[in-house]
Amino acid sequence: MTTINMFEAKSNLSRLVDDIEQGREREIIIARNGKPAARLVAMEPAPTVLRIGVAKGMFVVPDSIDAHNATIAQLFEGQAP
Repeated sequence: MTTINMFEAKSNLSRLVDDIEQGREREIIIARNGKPAARLVAMEPAPTVLRIGVAKGMFVVPDSIDAHNATIAQLFEGQAP
């Protein structure tokens, strides 16, 4: 754990964040007037949620699904079917 003063943190923020992201530092304490004021740590990775295929097997798509495409297109264009 590294402790740095506020001025150094402001001057070197990009490098400090890079050190955290690359794992060179696990935690950096930023001090104001010699007293710890903030902690710079890596973000927890967001859980990845697999969305593709979540409804697989939950319903059956009928063979006639495209039967009314012309009518739907007319409705989108503001025409009466």
